[in-house]
Amino acid sequence: MKLALILNVIDPKIGGVMIMGDRGTGKSTTIRALADLLPEIRVVDRDPFNSDPEDPELMSEEVRLRIRAGEAVPVGSMKIPMVDLPLGATEDRVCGTIDIEKALTEAWEFGGGSGRRPGWGRRGSVGAEGVKAFEPGLLAKANRGILYVDEVNLLDDHLVDVLLDSAASGWNTVEREGISISHPARFILVGSGNPEEGELRPQLLDRFGMHAQIGTVREPELRVQIVAERSTFDEDPATFRAKYEARQAALTNKIVDARKRLKSVDIAYDFRVKISQICSELNVDGIRGDIVTNRASKAIAAFEGRKEVEVEDIYRFAHVVHRCGG
Repeated sequence: MKLALILNVIDPKIGGVMIMGDRGTGKSTTIRALADLLPEIRVVDRDPFNSDPEDPELMSEEVRLRIRAGEAVPVGSMKIPMVDLPLGATEDRVCGTIDIEKALTEAWEFGGGSGRRPGWGRRGSVGAEGVKAFEPGLLAKANRGILYVDEVNLLDDHLVDVLLDSAASGWNTVEREGISISHPARFILVGSGNPEEGELRPQLLDRFGMHAQIGTVREPELRVQIVAERSTFDEDPATFRAKYEARQAALTNKIVDARKRLKSVDIAYDFRVKISQICSELNVDGIRGDIVTNRASKAIAAFEGRKEVEVEDIYRFAHVVHRCGG
């Protein structure tokens, strides 16, 4: 479970991870603890969408227009964001809302009060000026970060549809009264849940690159160790955290190095054929299993400081990225 989360941070295009298991097995605790390990990314300062200053696909429309006009946008850094999506969240809270009156006023003033408004884009969308009337939601905050849904199998259907649309396109579009605003919404989707509490919609499950199953620890010695660690934390959280601070920092640096190394990792043609052979023999629907296994194998190699994928890398995670067809 922990390695699956780390690999998704190294290569977000793996597609996220779904973690199912019994109650009290540390699913939520482990996922939220990942926030301390997340490295920093370069962002456009004061941009509500965490826009990448170099990648147009990860920029808001306003930032793209500013760069296209030759403006030097201020650049800063921030930790990769981790955003919780509550089960009871409204669609406006998730997607964001548009202040219709403000959007119309700004677009009209920007256009000089007559004719076609320069602040308006194609198909009635609002351009850079109208974006100021947009109140970003959770999808905007999660852009280039992690969106975590606890008890994802209990998520309302209308929110599932929103996640499916954003996960498929990498963009979130909000439409109100004929006004449309879009912004990048590329995030690592992480979900957890207890299978006894309900099934996950197949369409949403298909959006997770990896699927991990967590069981209750049965070994008495390990259970005793877990209880002791929890007791130590409850008595003095600061001392407990300090105990692992150096290891946490080392792991963060290892993740940062792996992200830099990932592009130079190579996977031999024979290994790519082997991956497709495994997927075919397991009757995996589509080719998503092939893609995810290739990416996961390269991420493992990068994490372990190598530039070549080994056959063990392929088998190490093949069982969590494949879902057999009927």
